[in-house]
Amino acid sequence: MSPKSFLLDEQLHAYLIAHTTGIDDIAHQLMEETAALGGISGMQIAPEQGAFLSLLTAGVGARRVVEVGTFTGFSALCIARALPADGRLLCLDVSAEWSAIAQRYWQAAGVTDRIELVLAPAAETLRALPAEPSFDLAFIDADKQGYLTYYEELLPRIRPGGLILVDNTLWSGKVVDESSDDDTVKIIRAFNDHVAADSRVESTILPISDGITMIRKP
Repeated sequence: MSPKSFLLDEQLHAYLIAHTTGIDDIAHQLMEETAALGGISGMQIAPEQGAFLSLLTAGVGARRVVEVGTFTGFSALCIARALPADGRLLCLDVSAEWSAIAQRYWQAAGVTDRIELVLAPAAETLRALPAEPSFDLAFIDADKQGYLTYYEELLPRIRPGGLILVDNTLWSGKVVDESSDDDTVKIIRAFNDHVAADSRVESTILPISDGITMIRKP
C-alpha cells in the first residue's frame, strides 16, 4: 500500500501501518474496491487517518459527529465504529454513486443505524441545522473551495471543547512552495491563515498523511 503522505517513503509508511491498530476485512475490502476506481480513489483517506479518526472519536467520547465529504465511506466507517450504540454520524455528500458503495460496507459492518446520509450540497444542509452547539466532532474532507464556508457553518454548531478536523491542509507540501500558485493551493493557504488567526479557536496542523488541521472550540 503506497503512502498518501508526501512526508513518508513506502518503507516508513509500511512500518507506520504495522504499528497502527489494524483494519479488519470489511475496511480492507472497502479500501481495495475504492482503489480499483482509479485516480479518483485518491479522495479516500489513508489507513492511518482512519485509525486516528477512530481513536479520537472514542477518546473524546463523541456521541454526535458530522462529516462533510463521505466519498466511498471509509472515514465514516472508522468514525461510526468508534461511536457508542446510541451515537450518531451525519454524513453530507452529493454523490449517489460513491455513497452507494459506502452504504454496502456500512451495512456489512453493522453501523448503518448510527449513520444518517444526506445527499445535497453540504452548505445548504449545514445552514438548515439548528444554530446551536450540538456536535462533539466534525470532519471536513470535501471540495476545497467550500472549506471556509463549512468551517464557519460548523463552528457555532460544535459544543465547547468540541473538535473540527480538516483534511489536506498541507496539500502535498505545496502550501510552502512559492512556485505553486494554482487556485487550490491559494484556497488552502487562505483557509489555513484564517484558522490560525481565528481567536475563537485553538488549532494545530498535524503532519498525518496530507495534513490534518485539528481545531478546538474552547
